[in-house]
Amino acid sequence: MSEVQIWTFGFVAVTFGIYIYVAWASRVKDTAGFYVAGGGIPAPANGAAIAADWMSAASFISMAGLIALGLNGNGYGGSTYLMGWTGGYVLLALLLAPYLRKFGKYTIPDFVGDRYSETGRMVAVLCAVVVSFVYVAGQMAGVGVVFANLLSVDRNIGVLIGMTIVFFYAVLGGMKGITWTQVCQYTVLIIAYLIPAIAVSSKLTGIPVPQVGFGRILEELNTLSVELGFHEYTAAFAQWNMMNMVLITAALMFGTAGLPHVIVRFYTAKNVRAARYSALWALFFIALLYTTAPAVASYAKLNILKNVNGAALADQPSWFHRWADVGLISGPGGAPLTDLNNDGVLNFTGALSSVPTEIAINNDILVLASPEIGGLPAPVIGLVAAGALAAALSTASGLLLVISSSIANDVYHKKINPAADEKKQLLVGRIAMAAAILVAGYLGINPPGFVAEVVALAFGLAAASFFPALVLGIFWKRCTAAGAAAGMITGIAVTLAYMAWTLPAYGGGDGLFGIDPKGFGTVGMLINFTVTIVVSQFTTKPSAKMQALVEEIRFPGRTDLVAKHAEGADLH
Repeated sequence: MSEVQIWTFGFVAVTFGIYIYVAWASRVKDTAGFYVAGGGIPAPANGAAIAADWMSAASFISMAGLIALGLNGNGYGGSTYLMGWTGGYVLLALLLAPYLRKFGKYTIPDFVGDRYSETGRMVAVLCAVVVSFVYVAGQMAGVGVVFANLLSVDRNIGVLIGMTIVFFYAVLGGMKGITWTQVCQYTVLIIAYLIPAIAVSSKLTGIPVPQVGFGRILEELNTLSVELGFHEYTAAFAQWNMMNMVLITAALMFGTAGLPHVIVRFYTAKNVRAARYSALWALFFIALLYTTAPAVASYAKLNILKNVNGAALADQPSWFHRWADVGLISGPGGAPLTDLNNDGVLNFTGALSSVPTEIAINNDILVLASPEIGGLPAPVIGLVAAGALAAALSTASGLLLVISSSIANDVYHKKINPAADEKKQLLVGRIAMAAAILVAGYLGINPPGFVAEVVALAFGLAAASFFPALVLGIFWKRCTAAGAAAGMITGIAVTLAYMAWTLPAYGGGDGLFGIDPKGFGTVGMLINFTVTIVVSQFTTKPSAKMQALVEEIRFPGRTDLVAKHAEGADLH
């Protein structure tokens, strides 16, 4: 066993032990604790949990790789992920979360069911399950990448280990166990991300602040990129045209504001005021990673262009060979590494070069390999592996709870057995969680793309299904149940059909007007808005009491109508 593997096993074992202990200490015996942690999590801790829940394996593992190595190797194009995900969080925190928290329901289907109708609740359950399973596929795939490539454990075995850990603390502790585990996971992942970034920044630029230091290398990176046939690293619209930049950014942004596993986090706060402070803390915690990612991408890209390109296979650094051995560095299209033009070296070139590229580097390895690329010691490499697993498992657990609560609360308790006591509801919730983990494991073993691509698709589905129903449910009192249900069904169906048609793993079609499937969620969202508004004009309006409640939740204070609704009064 290598020194890297020893350190990695050590960090993973210690962090997994902490997660299991915290879950055991936080185990719950009632539905309030299982679904929303009893609504008593302090704002700073809740903010850290929100950040861990929201910053998935895509943020930790893939985002820097997308910025550095995405289509045409252009850093500017990767900014769609930075702008979309962070902008969406601000939108969620300001536009939706406080009002949903005041409305007082556990889940998005619960909100839709109370605001609109029971039919709407079932549609929302279906959408929540679809979005969450697509999203969780990316997380479990990320777990497999880490185990396979840093611990030399079979990728499928790695996914099974991740499933087991999540099963333990999610089934046992519910939202309460997940929340406090996610506080620990955020601590692990942010330390693991910042330490190598600070070390490499100091080494390359002499500035220990990555967000400042990487500005010093951009000119050199632009020059090298052009020489090797890439567009300038900072050139606008080289990776995506303006239309796709806008559509992908919007899909990620509005999808973030409609993610069920993030929205439910605001119910774990003590009150509306605490929910707002939780959002502020979360934004700070998120910014620590998101402002660092462009620096990590730039440092790694510069190192690759200078030290990997133009070296013979035998002279490539050790990290290159290790990732090549597991197939995540290969020739174009997954072919074996070959000196195609017989010049004695391997070339890493862009589409604009007359020299053929002979190296394909998977987006998902960049952050995991960055300590080695920067020449950092084995303990840092092990710490990064533990951070990647923390990011993947924290989001996976939140998504699985959404699936569990949607089935146990919105289907079983609200539709099948309203008289079920706390014990039966908890049992059904835990059984649903266990079943969801099995499906998640299968999707992690057979994902439809690389980690960030899969996650981006989930955001598009969330934008196309939930965002219009939530916004109109809060800000348009005359939005009807039939309109919301028709909009959600149409939005998610059209978006799923487009993705199935255009994704290379499925239909591989050309699509409409060159719209990338990751950006089609924006189109689906606009269709959803249109259908909802049109159908609402011709169907039965909400009751006067419900319209009054919608007005009241947008104003400070606890009004009588809001209080009656919280106590379970029927306002339809």
